[in-house]
Amino acid sequence: MPATADRDAPADRPRVNAHIHLPPNFTAFETTRQAVALAAEQGVRVLGASNYYDYAVYADFAAEAGARGVFPLFGLEIISLIDALVAQGVKINDPGNPGKMYVCGKGITRFDPMTDTARQLLQVIRGNDSARMREVTDRLRAVFAGVGLEIGLDAEAIKDRVAARHACPRGRVYLQERHVAQAFQEVFFDMVPEDGRAALLERVYGVPPKARPDDAVAVQNEIRSQLLKAGKPAFVPDTFVDFDHAYRLILALGGIPCYPTLADGATPICGYEEDVERLIADIQARGIPAAEFIPIRNTPGVLTRYVRAMRDAGLFVTAGTEHNTLDLLPIAPTCLDGAPIPEDIQEIFWEGACVIAAHQSLTMRGEPGFVDAEGRPSRVYSSPNERIEAFRKVGEAVIAEYQQGCAARGV
Repeated sequence: MPATADRDAPADRPRVNAHIHLPPNFTAFETTRQAVALAAEQGVRVLGASNYYDYAVYADFAAEAGARGVFPLFGLEIISLIDALVAQGVKINDPGNPGKMYVCGKGITRFDPMTDTARQLLQVIRGNDSARMREVTDRLRAVFAGVGLEIGLDAEAIKDRVAARHACPRGRVYLQERHVAQAFQEVFFDMVPEDGRAALLERVYGVPPKARPDDAVAVQNEIRSQLLKAGKPAFVPDTFVDFDHAYRLILALGGIPCYPTLADGATPICGYEEDVERLIADIQARGIPAAEFIPIRNTPGVLTRYVRAMRDAGLFVTAGTEHNTLDLLPIAPTCLDGAPIPEDIQEIFWEGACVIAAHQSLTMRGEPGFVDAEGRPSRVYSSPNERIEAFRKVGEAVIAEYQQGCAARGV
């Protein structure tokens, strides 16, 4: 174990969640204010957002965090495709799609304004995704129309609904499958009385529904599984950028590339992740110096084995909750079924948040961060552990100074 994990946990160590999604991403939160307020109420004093496709909400996030004494971490999430692993049938960190890799960026600072390079790279992703969601919506509308139900939604109408729900500018909205399924479920419920829903859904799906006709979230999930997935009538193949494109965007936005690890969040564990040592070697070969977990998916034993191996190998590690469904879970991460995260693993997650805070603070001031514009270490250290420890110390000081400032303002 690295020396940092052997420390006694400080009694005043803040709780940390390095990965949630803020609206208008699909999320449990109605507003950014609600997300930050809940974090503060639950004692989470370092909170990271990892939104898809648009980062304009981060100005609101920073303001809300400052008003409640919560240190904000800015991040992003991208879906990429590795063609060689598609061909080999290797599942990476998506149990349903070979070759599909989620990648995160941590501590991004160049999102307002963006560089021309970042804007061009992001526009490709936005364009591909928007075109797909328009087609998904059109096909789903046709499926419902085929049983005589004119839902009357297109992608633009769904964007309007999302913008109204979250009281945000329409230009910030980039649709996800969950947005589409939610909109169709809501209109379907408005149009069809509860006692007639099951029969109509059976005609739509071609099989009897399992969701209760009054359970909105379950019906949304069933619309996705029965109509939007591969082989289903409203399925549209994804058009993802390659890993290099995603990696370059993270760096162009000033961030640290980070691999989100599913581990036993999938059964069986995805082939790419099954051998943790091989996983570490591969992501390090790709220039990724960090990993992240959503521990509520993991048993404590598996989480501990993966996190310790990664940290021992010189990766820093973080954790979050995502909150990318309508389930309003606690903000502080836990393991599967609410089991507590082991104390030494929480210490490693705290260290990872400090590294991000240091990188974010330094690069905002124009100083070298944890990685440079090419993804290489921007400062010389004798070992990866020394590098992580140095940034941990800076990050702890940055967070402490921030919290002192908030306290001085009565926050």
